[in-house]
Amino acid sequence: MIPKLSFGRTGHLSTRVIFGAAALSSVTQDEADRTLELLLEYGVNHIDTAASYGDAELRIGPWMREHKGDFFLATKTGERTYEAAYDQIRRSLERLRVDRVDLIQLHNLVEPDEWETAMGPGGALEAAVRARDEGLVRFIGVTGHGTQVAAMHRRSLERFDFDSVLLPYNFPMMQNPQYAQDFESLFDLCRERNVAVQTIKAITRGPWGDRHHTAATWYEPLTDQRDIDLAVHWVLGREGVFLNTVGDIYVLPKVLDAASRYESRPSDEQMRELVARTHLEPLFA
Repeated sequence: MIPKLSFGRTGHLSTRVIFGAAALSSVTQDEADRTLELLLEYGVNHIDTAASYGDAELRIGPWMREHKGDFFLATKTGERTYEAAYDQIRRSLERLRVDRVDLIQLHNLVEPDEWETAMGPGGALEAAVRARDEGLVRFIGVTGHGTQVAAMHRRSLERFDFDSVLLPYNFPMMQNPQYAQDFESLFDLCRERNVAVQTIKAITRGPWGDRHHTAATWYEPLTDQRDIDLAVHWVLGREGVFLNTVGDIYVLPKVLDAASRYESRPSDEQMRELVARTHLEPLFA
């Protein structure tokens, strides 16, 4: 089974591996059902989805009547203005077939102009706060991609007391000195405030480039089990972070298998060998 950790100040003991439901964006209900059964087998008790993840919310919905109590349920809004964000939150509840989600997140909030809109008067943050006040959501988080996201998340936390953050974290990306510095600064602030830190892109090999797409992810993932073991174990070796899983239901079992066998963090020498052997490269320049 996969170990659990308190998800920040929420009071929920979440598995350190969180199911990234982008993997359900374009699958059948039968495929989704088999995937959700797999989560139960490994004890995964936290689902992270988004309004923009294709049919993911619709695929999760049928499960919620019987299994809502088994999962901490999170979704995201990518809207930036109050009315649009509030309407999207309500639609997500309908699609998920629930009266309330545990966590609503402002999705990919990195660009300065979008940040000003979402965080300002009449912005998406006000919609999330209203939804929380009305009991439609319990907690509020913020997510993002790219090399600027850690610094932007610090800025977001200076403006509002978010309950969680989500951002990329893997060995190649942490070789970028500026990103590593920004990540450490954000991590320290989150630890001080008991804000949950979710990480993404653990098993990224790099951009697809001209290579044939063999997975449903928008980046090329690692696929060999021993390589995935190293990448997953390296992330889990960082105490206090959660790992959000890959966006492909056929690669997912390997990630869960790796996480269930975690014992210790690979050395930097092992990770450098992995980088050289598989040509790992940062997804974000």
